Amino acid sequence: MRHATPDDLVELENLLASLRALDGLVEKKPGTFYRRSRAFLHFHADPAGLYADVRLEGDDFERRPVHTRGQRNGLLRDVRAALVGS
Repeated sequence: MRHATPDDLVELENLLASLRALDGLVEKKPGTFYRRSRAFLHFHADPAGLYADVRLEGDDFERRPVHTRGQRNGLLRDVRAALVGS
């Protein structure tokens, strides 16, 4: 599985726009978000589709599929909750 390229991220433009609008996240490079000074969210691509690695709790990244609108909405909901919860 490789890191998502700018071409891969075109498919996620609506999700990325929503993430960019959230207070507490900084996009260091396209599709790579930091929370404070720590990596928080980035994307991967493979033949099965696109995935987000997100650090919602603790130190470990959790891999989440973002193939469908429902999966993307769920990720956005959970990111918002994590930002509010800290």
